[in-house]
Amino acid sequence: MRFIMITVWVLVVSAGLIAHEKQVRGDEPAQSPQSGPSDFGVPVEPSMKPVLDAVLSIRDPYHVPQLPLRVDQNYGHTPRDLEPFGYVAPFKRHFMVQMEYTGPGRAIPEPEHVDTVKIGFLGPIESTVSVATGGKSHEENIGKMMLKGAQLAVEKANEQGGYHRRKVPFELIVRNDNGLWGASGNEIIHLAYKEQVWAIVGTIDGANSHIAIRVALKAEVPMVNTGDTDPTFIETNIPWVFRVISDDRRQCYLLVDYIFRKVGIQKLGIIRASNRYGRFGVRELRDGSRRLGKPVPLEMAYFVGQSDFSLELQRLKDAGVEAVAHWGDAEDGARILNQMREMGMKQPFFACDRCLGPEFAEIAGNNAEGVVCASPWNPDRDDPRLKEFRERFTKRFGVEPDTYAAHAFDGTEMLIWAIQVAGLNRAKIRDVLAYRNEPWQGVVGKTQFTAALDGREEVFLAIREGQQWRYYSREELNIPSGEIEKYTDHLHTVPSELTQVQQP
Repeated sequence: MRFIMITVWVLVVSAGLIAHEKQVRGDEPAQSPQSGPSDFGVPVEPSMKPVLDAVLSIRDPYHVPQLPLRVDQNYGHTPRDLEPFGYVAPFKRHFMVQMEYTGPGRAIPEPEHVDTVKIGFLGPIESTVSVATGGKSHEENIGKMMLKGAQLAVEKANEQGGYHRRKVPFELIVRNDNGLWGASGNEIIHLAYKEQVWAIVGTIDGANSHIAIRVALKAEVPMVNTGDTDPTFIETNIPWVFRVISDDRRQCYLLVDYIFRKVGIQKLGIIRASNRYGRFGVRELRDGSRRLGKPVPLEMAYFVGQSDFSLELQRLKDAGVEAVAHWGDAEDGARILNQMREMGMKQPFFACDRCLGPEFAEIAGNNAEGVVCASPWNPDRDDPRLKEFRERFTKRFGVEPDTYAAHAFDGTEMLIWAIQVAGLNRAKIRDVLAYRNEPWQGVVGKTQFTAALDGREEVFLAIREGQQWRYYSREELNIPSGEIEKYTDHLHTVPSELTQVQQP
């Protein structure tokens, strides 16, 4: 009896070894859901092969891929004369070296069966009233456009076969963050544990986003932000968080260079929304003007949805400002501009990217002529990807895509690509995005992550000319800039063999 049992055991082991040898040689495809096909069904750059080999081979919970970390030579593309603290060298530079994830998540096995591959969406899509937001919510219009962009990306992926390894469709699980600080955290829990999504896209409001990403850190779920331009969002240094839209810091730097270095304005007044978006949005605009020796004489805040701005505008007028910069929603910006002109204020009007929304031009009418806005992308460039996206979006939803729709489409497509090549493992999905060494070619242009996993896209100025927005790069407008200094004093923080130094 013992002889028979030993014989059977030897035969089973031998069969297993033979099957394994065939899989290694490529004679027979692997059957385990943990192992992926040699052809992922999506484009994979040759330079990504070592990354995928290192990430996908991990089975040990204590093993971390030995891949180069991104190391930046400058943070936020900041000119030397716009840096804080009067040229004093800092003791330590943050956000210059990529954060690692060293947890055990890579060893979690894939599920044996899934009906769909779920991707979470979190954004302001339903109106509400909240003490946290100071009253009625106000971001549903851009949240709904962001949702449409994500939906279009998922639909496109399903048309192309869905998740190729399992032959199942992708599914977008949509949740509303309500503009409430607590709600976003609860929704992340719902998505991560009840719906068991593999990653999450979205969020616009800065306060909600900060809460959401801290919960995502605890739940260990990748989160790709496509709409929050808060400069502090990425400064949490959470290795599970990515952003694919240029933030207000970079947009402000371009406005500072244009307003002060190009146009020669000496006294800039600021009027902004009395919320986190307005407060943090103008920070680099205000600080940059001071560092150039032209401090903002007056900054006025208003309540979102306010109808009468005469008090704020009169004070700006009395301060003798030569130009006015607005940071807030499109509707408020248009009403402010109209009241400025009614009061005889003819100063140039500068604004944030939200004022590029159709509501601004509809309300402002002819007053919008000559307005200059910062923009995180150029929707007028000649690009076949953008043309195809615009046609597909317009046909599907009956409206033109905006900034938030385009970035949501790119962010969701990037995430779907990562799932296709990494498989159903949250940590490996994160790794593929974090260690991606080639720019993502999307509808908004090239997206390359910084060491802080922030999007490094080019920013533009949009000028209202002839009843339409025309977009210009820094080079096209010949906008001067301060020197972008390269720093090396932080390179000792990681071994040289594990660094991948990027140009600023």
